[in-house]
Amino acid sequence: MIEDTRTEGQVGRHGIAAANGPEDEPLDWHQVDWHQAEEEVRRLRQRIFAASQAGDLARVRNLQKLMLRSHANALVSVRRVTELNAGRRTAGVDGVTVALAKGKAELASFVQRRSASWTARPLRRVFIPKAGGKKLRALGIPVILDRCLQAQALNALEPEWEARFEPKSYGFRPGRSCQDAVAAIFWTVVGKHTKRLWVLDADLASAFDRVAHDHILDQLGTFPARELVRGWLKAGVLDKGRLAPTEEGTPQGGLCAAEHKPPNEQRRIMRSVDP
Repeated sequence: MIEDTRTEGQVGRHGIAAANGPEDEPLDWHQVDWHQAEEEVRRLRQRIFAASQAGDLARVRNLQKLMLRSHANALVSVRRVTELNAGRRTAGVDGVTVALAKGKAELASFVQRRSASWTARPLRRVFIPKAGGKKLRALGIPVILDRCLQAQALNALEPEWEARFEPKSYGFRPGRSCQDAVAAIFWTVVGKHTKRLWVLDADLASAFDRVAHDHILDQLGTFPARELVRGWLKAGVLDKGRLAPTEEGTPQGGLCAAEHKPPNEQRRIMRSVDP
């Protein structure tokens, strides 16, 4: 495993600056009250969800700005990427992973205070075998700082859209799984008042590879971290030393893809029941 071993005051060649945590005193990573930090993020997510559900977009945007400035969110996001995610030991194009407490504290400070100066780095192309076959699936691995910023932005964006999604939508949503979709289908089928029984099982080939960037950005509207998202979409992919532009599609291998792997490596499964 490669570790970030730069000393205080250095700036890495890809822009991860060493810095203290809160301005009044250095951050001791081992002394962070994680229960309190998680609770602060949870409460702020709930407020964004409630404002979105009420249709108060101005309040949603103000709360999202608050989330993006939140020290608790910066801490939780860095911990999620460097300690909890399965890909925490996988480096991006800069070869950097962060395993030491000092490096995590520096990351959290950068995420909270200096992310406006950051430019998204290209993805590192890797290939992994698809389940049950000899074909390979292409992944794009972001650098560690981009993953931390993605986790930070996700906590601001996800509750807004969770309030908008259909209640019977299960794909790639927090706290929901393929098993939940199957259970919903079962209970609909066995229901006494079901009038029409039909199930559509569809695999959308290359759905993530072809999605239009303009459509994604249009859907984001005035989301405060919209330009960061644009940067991630347009960052390009480094494969065998060659940089390929990304004109369409979203990468698989980033923060969300690592946590929501679809069964049988399907890109998207849509199951619908019309009661």
